[in-house]
Amino acid sequence: MILLDTSVLVDALTGRRHSSTALSGAISQGERLGLSTLVLYEWLRGPRNEAELQDQEALLPASAAFPFGTSEAVIAAGLYRRVARARQRERDLAIAASAIARDAVLWTLNDADFRDLPGLRLYTSSA
Repeated sequence: MILLDTSVLVDALTGRRHSSTALSGAISQGERLGLSTLVLYEWLRGPRNEAELQDQEALLPASAAFPFGTSEAVIAAGLYRRVARARQRERDLAIAASAIARDAVLWTLNDADFRDLPGLRLYTSSA
């Protein structure tokens, strides 16, 4: 499974939609995509128009977002204690924990923000 970071949603579903081809390609290859409630929160709080919200809902319904629960909290706290600049990265650590807890890879356009997190696997798009 691939969990999407907010950066991918924004890049695929807004503006010039740079990542939309890569996202379509992953789906065509049979990849299972998901998002965490934290990513859903970051996405929804942005300046989204109705078409973007409908596209997100068609692709990844809000009701199917993976919740941030006890397992994710424990993993995120462990990451917080182990990495540099943890205080400035709390949301990213929680998003990473959501992927780790589900043994999923994280697809982000901000690899540098996640590369140093132990136990996290990052997705590399072939597009």
